Amino acid sequence: MAVAASSHQRAFRFPPSAPPRIRSLAQLPSDLLRQHPRPDLLQQCTADGLKPSSTAAFVERVRAIGLALEDMGMAPGDRVAIMSETRQEWVLADMGLVTARLVTVPVYPTLSGPQARYILEDSGARGLFVSDAVQAEKILTVRHLLPDLEFIVVFTDEVPPSAVRGSHTVLRLEGVIERGRALAGDPAAVARYEAGIDAVEPDDLLTLIYTSGTTGEPKGVMLTHENVLSNLRAVVPVLDLQPQDVALSYLPLSHVFERMVTYLYLHEGLSVCHAESLDTLARDLQLARPTVMTGVPRVYEKLHGRILDVVATAPAFRRRIFDWAVRVGTEASAVRRAGRTLSPFLRMQETVADGLVAAKIRERVGGRLKLAVSGSAPLPAHIATFFHAVGVPLIEGYGLTETSPVITVNPRTTPRFGSVGCAIDGVEVAIADDGEIMTRGPHVMKGYWNKPEDTATVLQPDGWFHTGDIGTLSDDGYLTITDRKKELLVTSGGKKIAPAPIEALLKRHPLVAEAMIVGEGRKFPAVLIVPNFTVLEHRLKVLGMETGSREALVAREDVVSLYHEVVEPLNRDLAQFERLKKVALLPVEFSIATGELTPTMKLRRKVVLDRWQAVVDRMYEGV
Repeated sequence: MAVAASSHQRAFRFPPSAPPRIRSLAQLPSDLLRQHPRPDLLQQCTADGLKPSSTAAFVERVRAIGLALEDMGMAPGDRVAIMSETRQEWVLADMGLVTARLVTVPVYPTLSGPQARYILEDSGARGLFVSDAVQAEKILTVRHLLPDLEFIVVFTDEVPPSAVRGSHTVLRLEGVIERGRALAGDPAAVARYEAGIDAVEPDDLLTLIYTSGTTGEPKGVMLTHENVLSNLRAVVPVLDLQPQDVALSYLPLSHVFERMVTYLYLHEGLSVCHAESLDTLARDLQLARPTVMTGVPRVYEKLHGRILDVVATAPAFRRRIFDWAVRVGTEASAVRRAGRTLSPFLRMQETVADGLVAAKIRERVGGRLKLAVSGSAPLPAHIATFFHAVGVPLIEGYGLTETSPVITVNPRTTPRFGSVGCAIDGVEVAIADDGEIMTRGPHVMKGYWNKPEDTATVLQPDGWFHTGDIGTLSDDGYLTITDRKKELLVTSGGKKIAPAPIEALLKRHPLVAEAMIVGEGRKFPAVLIVPNFTVLEHRLKVLGMETGSREALVAREDVVSLYHEVVEPLNRDLAQFERLKKVALLPVEFSIATGELTPTMKLRRKVVLDRWQAVVDRMYEGV
């Protein structure tokens, strides 16, 4: 079923996967100690600067955790969860579990106690690592419903109040490490531990990752050591990372994307800096000064938006210089991506533009960034175009939890904006008759935990996995995602509308921060828009119009009319049944806290609809 390249156009192929150096991820720490000893393997960003940890210290602590877990009665294949924000201890706990032949179950720290309880119960987790007392307290409120859960390990020294009152087994991470260090002096215990590492088979279960999902109950994705390692080995030659590179990690390690690239960074011997939080990202970019980072489109969109906010309030001559510099950078980027040489005049213009504008923008991300990767959701083409124009190579990839995760990625030298790139080595991609993207290869999951029927609906006996995404494949192998199969809106007239491409076009406008199209079962589609309030207020002042609170602004007819002006040019290029006939403005951005976004910042359409149902209903009143 694979789409073949045409006879006159050769399909793009990445270099072959890196040769195997380890046969399981349980061997990663010892391999790391041999290959990449360094004083700053892991670094934590703090208000006081970077706090480094060496390779030797990392591996010693991992071994101590692994030894302690075995001594606590954990048996190979047992599930142990981690519920924490991204930080060094997450990686330590994960590697300790993996070397003890246990199965890591990530839990997003944004989940409530009852939500986390479902994952812990379904996976049969015997233990849980948490970041602090707040996370521990969430679980202690539902622990009576979790008979399999034997212990909770807290990364900090904080003790949850209910742990003091009750008889719960709540341990400190440092206490677990001290227990393991004592066992490191027992040759028999060490021999059992090391023999266990060598006994791990590539097809053994590595992790159960529960998909956050935009609808429905989470499902535990079973990924093996070889699933993830095959992905890692295929991505090594694509990204061409070097030990002297510095990576900034801030995405949730509960998500397979950041987890796999963390394994990749360690495998290649990079220094990995963990941001304190998303709120401190601007500061931590300056602290770490990364050469490589991964992100989701929302982060790059916000960075782009903040740059435009600054420009919007600058004097007119500065805005003209900015616009000129971006145009020059865009032209130079296009020439390079086409494999051509810059003309002397364009090279001169680029040098001037870089000094005046682009170099200053790069300083906002640390000044050394040579590669940024976007995944988890569609990256708007204009965002990629902008960052390439200012000298920050931003490439988009595509994958799912079920595919470990990478399926495709854009080549570094010939990215095609708007596409998600080409299949990595060892991965097959095909388009089904109904337009659904399918993939096959060693990256595809083993199945869903305890859900054989759900597994059978997406995974065919011949190995083809149905992604649920709709897309097209070019003759030269570039994949383009057009929509989610299950997110097609169907109007009352039976017309099917793909909302994502239209929403992406709307969000290109500087006045628009968020957009979601509605219209399921209705006579016509309409749109909910969250304004970019900084740009909106500036626009109102330029027009001599009054500003006000966000709640007041979104209710004003003159403000809503500005957004009709945003929508109308777009409508002219849409089919009649796709045209947006109503616009409503919302006073607050969609967020993870309200449940409107998944922890990986994907839109939960049903949650948005539920929250803003009254606003939607008003748009259709009298229809």
